[in-house]
Amino acid sequence: MEPEPLTASRDSLGIAVQHASINIPIAAPGDSVDELFAGLRIREFDSAAVVAVCEDGRLLGLLTVERLLAARRGARVAEVMDGHPPVVAPGTDQERAAWEAVRHGEPGLAVVGPSGRFVGVIPPQRLLSVLLEEHDQDMARLGGFLSSSASARSASTEGVGRRLWHRLPWLLLGLAGALFAALIVGAFESQMERQVLIAFFVPGVVYLADAIGTQTEALIIRGLSVGVSVSRVALREIVTGTMLGLLLAVLALPLVALIWNNVEVALAVSVALFAAASVSTFVAMVLPWLFHRLNKDPAFGSGPLATVVQDLLSVSIYFVVATAVAT
Repeated sequence: MEPEPLTASRDSLGIAVQHASINIPIAAPGDSVDELFAGLRIREFDSAAVVAVCEDGRLLGLLTVERLLAARRGARVAEVMDGHPPVVAPGTDQERAAWEAVRHGEPGLAVVGPSGRFVGVIPPQRLLSVLLEEHDQDMARLGGFLSSSASARSASTEGVGRRLWHRLPWLLLGLAGALFAALIVGAFESQMERQVLIAFFVPGVVYLADAIGTQTEALIIRGLSVGVSVSRVALREIVTGTMLGLLLAVLALPLVALIWNNVEVALAVSVALFAAASVSTFVAMVLPWLFHRLNKDPAFGSGPLATVVQDLLSVSIYFVVATAVAT
């Protein structure tokens, strides 16, 4: 049982060792389960959800209270403990540590130093607190109005002036994108005059492409925050985005043709949906990856920035396709 390497993120609010407690039940592998159970009644612990099984200061395993209660009379701790529990190093980022416990379905997570030295256990209430705190931070950063996770919790109660300061820069970027999008639409004015129906579907194509990109972006940012590299999910996410675009295109083609009685416009909408969804998926992966490679928070700003880029690309793709197919 080897702990993961020391991979602390110094930009995070905390690391695993800051949440670990030594005030938990500790037993030796040869201890009697009956004696251990009786000993739990005369002490107050930070958490009794798991028992750390140690020898000479080294962690040998963990024993959950469920296993302890189910053990037969006369059993020894070594017989009922989990000898290969998930562990993390002291410097592991707090969010990654919490998700490690969730992934393995553990009520507590052992923190182990070099050579298996037992540092402590992160109790369940602290794991829950970390997950809630990190969720609040991710939502604030993904919204593009906080660059530092340290002030995420206070964002909901800050004054109007601070709220404007945090949000306005990215909204100005959105305004610039909207003006640029208007220029793109204006460049296709003559095509819309010949076939005004193509203008009806601009909001729909832009929205659907952006929604698919937002789903991908949320998945990528969450993965990066818990140590999952973009390369591990890139192929599956590209295939998923492409398939979503294809399914929407297949659904849109007969509906648009039937309702508006125009096969050319229906074909243009379908092709544009497929292309825009595929491109939005790619953009939603690349921008968080670039932020991450530049040692910046991948959530901060990539949401608003990705929205602007995806919308401009979707509008451009739609009008190029509509010009080629429907006018």
